[in-house]
Amino acid sequence: MRLRVGQRWIGDGEPCYVIAEAGSNHNGSLETALALIDVAAEAGADAVKFQGFRARTLYPRSAGTSDYLGDPRSIYEIIEAMELSPAWLPVLAAHCARRAIHFLCTPFDEEWVELLDPHVPAFKLASYELSHLPLARAVLAKRKPVFASTGAHTIDEVRPLLDVAREVGNDRLVVLQCTAAYPTPPDAVNARAIVTLRGATGHLVGLSDHSRDPIIAPVVAVALGACVIEKHFTLSNRMPGPDQKFAVEPDELKRLVQAVRQTEAVLGTGDKKVLPVEGELRRFALRSVFALRAIKTGEAFSADNVRVLRNGVNAPGLPPAAYGRLLGRVATRDIAAEAPITTAMVEDGAELA
Repeated sequence: MRLRVGQRWIGDGEPCYVIAEAGSNHNGSLETALALIDVAAEAGADAVKFQGFRARTLYPRSAGTSDYLGDPRSIYEIIEAMELSPAWLPVLAAHCARRAIHFLCTPFDEEWVELLDPHVPAFKLASYELSHLPLARAVLAKRKPVFASTGAHTIDEVRPLLDVAREVGNDRLVVLQCTAAYPTPPDAVNARAIVTLRGATGHLVGLSDHSRDPIIAPVVAVALGACVIEKHFTLSNRMPGPDQKFAVEPDELKRLVQAVRQTEAVLGTGDKKVLPVEGELRRFALRSVFALRAIKTGEAFSADNVRVLRNGVNAPGLPPAAYGRLLGRVATRDIAAEAPITTAMVEDGAELA
């Protein structure tokens, strides 16, 4: 199963698609947003993703404060201060094109879906928007690939999204295991849910990871079949903002991408065969039947004059499996000590090949 994002294929047999999540870590600065794109590109990520929201379509002004954020301002005020300007979109998209990295952005209302459509090769649905089916329908109706996070949702709560995807005729969906905790403790990543989601949804799967370690969860996810990894990143954990403290820093993002690529290499193809790198030692260290001492024509082979040894630089002789059938047969010629025994040296030796 595969799908294409821009010119990049993702899915079974393809390299994992790494999304560097800039989110709102630009802190309202276009210069910072452009710097985040540069960091993601230099790290080797496939995409960099921002978030398109407006406070008035996320929370009522009466929503109050968040204990989790530890900020005396209301959540409405915090969100309002982090809004990404729609005027940035062509600038960010053009910079991504120059840096050869996909530009993505999560819409949090239907107007943002329309604003983003000309600029993105795929959409992202955030975890808390998964059950907002009018928004999900607007996103899926664009017939572009959709990455859907599933944090704070059960399997049964994911199914309505799949129904909408079928209704609008868009099966280009990647379902992401996600734990909606920031940061996510290691024992709450629940990477095995990646396998569960693949079986339950029939779609490609991945991991939207909020754990602090840059390596462990992504590597485990890839080993379990994730074709997409998403990870928040920042220019510095010391910057202000609600998502800065659990995001990985530039050098960590680079290590993450490298670890994912190394994991893919380690996983291999699954075919069990002799690999080119094994060739020399295979020839040198596999065993054949050798003469322990000089053997005369007409002499019977026995445990006293032949043994199964490693070949070294010698041409291979009879395979170890032929040793038992060799015993008691007669040599057809003189054989030097430590020479490999071949079929031509043995009476009716062709039977041993």
